[in-house]
Amino acid sequence: MNIGDNLKHFELKSTSGQTVSTYHLSDKSALLIVVTCNHCPTALAYWPRIVSLAKQYEEDNLGVLAINGNDASQKPMDSFAEMQRLVSQYGVPFPYLHDESQEILKQLGAERTPEVFLFNARRELVYKGAIDDAWDNEAAVMRVYLEDAIEYALDGLEIDYPEIPAVGCSIKWKS
Repeated sequence: MNIGDNLKHFELKSTSGQTVSTYHLSDKSALLIVVTCNHCPTALAYWPRIVSLAKQYEEDNLGVLAINGNDASQKPMDSFAEMQRLVSQYGVPFPYLHDESQEILKQLGAERTPEVFLFNARRELVYKGAIDDAWDNEAAVMRVYLEDAIEYALDGLEIDYPEIPAVGCSIKWKS
């Protein structure tokens, strides 16, 4: 996806067992989709930060979805059962979705875990890429790319840097 592209409707199974669709969050002022997983050290380092961001912006009407589409036959830690365990472990307050077909990951143009896609109220892509500039040490973060983008999106403003390359593990595509 390119900046300005509209999010296409999708439905995926959540770790709660329910099917969650983009319509479930249509009332949100902005929508954050985090492509992530369970096995990648970078993704694991960011889970607490994503949970914290979701809670921080909940009252500001930010919707959050996490999606794991990695091939679990390559990385067993990315299985649906392990996704359910991770939700419990981190107290994830938003849906963690399983993209078994990898169709949504392809639709987004995702390449890494974690990689974020932020959509405004009209569901146009306004930011994609990195969360911040120090995945391995939260105390060393100098640039909060995603948090800045969320602030701008919620205020209806254009984002200064709409694309910052994501860092992390490559998506494990099915052969």
